[in-house]
Amino acid sequence: MKKLFLLMLPALLGSFMLPEKKIKIFLAGDSTMSIKETRYYPETGWGMPFVYFWDSSIAVINKAKNGRSTSSFRNEGLWKQILDEGSEGDYVFIQFGHNDEVPTKKTYTTESEFRNNLTRFVQEAREKKLTPLLLTPVARRKFDSTGKVEGTHEVYAQIVRDVARELQVYLIDLDRKSQELYQEMGAKNSRLLFVQLKPGEHPNYPNGKEDNTHFSELGARLIAQLVLQELKALNTGLSNRIYTPKK
Repeated sequence: MKKLFLLMLPALLGSFMLPEKKIKIFLAGDSTMSIKETRYYPETGWGMPFVYFWDSSIAVINKAKNGRSTSSFRNEGLWKQILDEGSEGDYVFIQFGHNDEVPTKKTYTTESEFRNNLTRFVQEAREKKLTPLLLTPVARRKFDSTGKVEGTHEVYAQIVRDVARELQVYLIDLDRKSQELYQEMGAKNSRLLFVQLKPGEHPNYPNGKEDNTHFSELGARLIAQLVLQELKALNTGLSNRIYTPKK
């Protein structure tokens, strides 16, 4: 009887084991990444389809909010939420610049403030034993008269690159990668990636919309796929957790 009990012990213990802790990927950013309310569809943040790329060991927590800069994201307590909810082994993907760089916005941050805010994010994440990953701001759609895509984030995107290099942080250069995508599609077809609607085409936008910043469902998915592709090239420890369909 004793021998039988000892043989059964591993199975009994296994049945009482706690489920494996999920690794969290926090998304910190602006409207290009955030979850959208139904009234804004078809506008879609790339963080929305990004959720579905992972197996059951990953939980994506999207804290991105419309209109946020590095300063307002901290001032409103959104960054604190990530630090409070995160724990050792989790990740935080940080993508800002769209609202930081516009002097006419209340969320404007100077170049030096932007650099300091990114530096603090990285340092505080590491103190909490989170792994930070910086992304340059995803490109807006802009073409010159010859059909060549133009950058709109040169200064602030470069600050992100500089901080990543100086602090030895994982970097995804989403500004450059998204520009390459728009160029490949061309000035006309790249409209499909954004909220470009004629009057009466969608009930949420009865007067139509001409938006070269915010993504359609297609655009969000392709940008999310760019992020995933770049992640695979980095040694982040996440590649083996990408969802693989069962055969």
